[in-house]
Amino acid sequence: MRRLLRTFLPLAAIASLALVAAPAHAASGVASARGFAPRQLLVKFEGQQHGQAVELRRGVGVREAARALRRNPNVVYATPNYIATASVIPPPYNPNPPPYDPNDSGSLDASPEAAADPGSWVYKQWNFLAYDPAEADGMPVSPGGIDAPGAWRNLIERGRPGAAGIVVAVLDSGIAYRSLGTGFRRSPDFGPHQFVPGYDFVQHDRVPLDESGHGTHVAGTIGEKTNNDVGVTGLAYRARLMPVRVLDRNGFGNAFDIAKGIRFASRNGAQVINMSFNFACGKRVPIVDEALREAFERGVVTVASAGNLGSESCVSAPATGPRVVGVGGTTEGGCLGDYSLAGGAIDLVAPGGGVPQSRCPSVAARPIYQVTLQPKSTKEFGIPATYVGTSMAAAHVSGVAAMVLASGAVNPVLPPSKRVEVVARKLRQTARDLGLPRTQQGAGLVDAAAASGTFPVFTQVRR
Repeated sequence: MRRLLRTFLPLAAIASLALVAAPAHAASGVASARGFAPRQLLVKFEGQQHGQAVELRRGVGVREAARALRRNPNVVYATPNYIATASVIPPPYNPNPPPYDPNDSGSLDASPEAAADPGSWVYKQWNFLAYDPAEADGMPVSPGGIDAPGAWRNLIERGRPGAAGIVVAVLDSGIAYRSLGTGFRRSPDFGPHQFVPGYDFVQHDRVPLDESGHGTHVAGTIGEKTNNDVGVTGLAYRARLMPVRVLDRNGFGNAFDIAKGIRFASRNGAQVINMSFNFACGKRVPIVDEALREAFERGVVTVASAGNLGSESCVSAPATGPRVVGVGGTTEGGCLGDYSLAGGAIDLVAPGGGVPQSRCPSVAARPIYQVTLQPKSTKEFGIPATYVGTSMAAAHVSGVAAMVLASGAVNPVLPPSKRVEVVARKLRQTARDLGLPRTQQGAGLVDAAAASGTFPVFTQVRR
């Protein structure tokens, strides 16, 4: 059948063919100038559980073939294999970032277990500080902070420090989670045993190592280690991380691989999935939507960046997908970032750093600091000053979602999908109102302490 696809056929005839899946590697094509993988369609026929990737012969237009297939009443959908892009402001954000000195006391973290004893991480991680002096327990405050120390104290009291036991899948460019040969090194701020098995849907193997730094940075915000005299700290610092590589070294990934990544995570124990990437504005990506629905039914909280103004003009998939928590970005001054988009799919905002919108009374504009790969290296690490955007914001919400799950706030006897609804509702109900239109802030700025400690606690049932 694939041979038939590669022969000359009128487009109307293509619509009547019973198409077969292309080989697994055929779905990993690079982005074309039009924002989709060349010579690939994603097609689902009535009666099929999932869409398939099919390959067109050279010379057959992707859009034309998709339109022809959609005329077939037995076709549920036929779309190009659209390309998503990491939701980070392209570096260099700061043209003169400070050099990383591992011996500088300002780069060392502190232990959240130490009753929020002020450690040197507070000088970099404005995003984790409390915003209310009454809640700061003597620590510095930040108008853009989400009060991670308050959440850490809540979880310590519940016996689940750092969201211990929760599994967060990071669908991204991979994570520097292990050393391999002479070319790859594990990030020094990750523990060797905090990862569960993942998968690389770009290289099609079981070693999803990062080649760009984006995924490592995102994973660091969610769950970097603490009290190890390295780097800074993560939110859910005792959560287990699942690396799922769906973006290549340039930050591009196609819809077919992303859908497979979502299904892999939801079927292999992930309780939260972070997606810090976006498809182009207005693109319909049904193969990803069906994977997100499956994740919801399995009880997985899905979180996605809204996208950044400049690369996009509207909030886009997967943030617009079914049951996804869509996240915009805020700054050190507690204002919207100048990159943050508006739309009905914005559920929350969270720290993304960077320059605020012009009406903001604060000019504070630091980025989000985490340990990650140095540019063009897979074995050297630093704390760059170049990471800004809704990629970073989504990671904060995923970390806080893990905290909510660990807090005992969700009744374990609820059906899986209802547990997702409870987590999303708690995140929204406890968010801090910034006084902005709902299309810009959603429910408001995520509040880690409030989300993890202001409601009845259910005891986990042992089976």
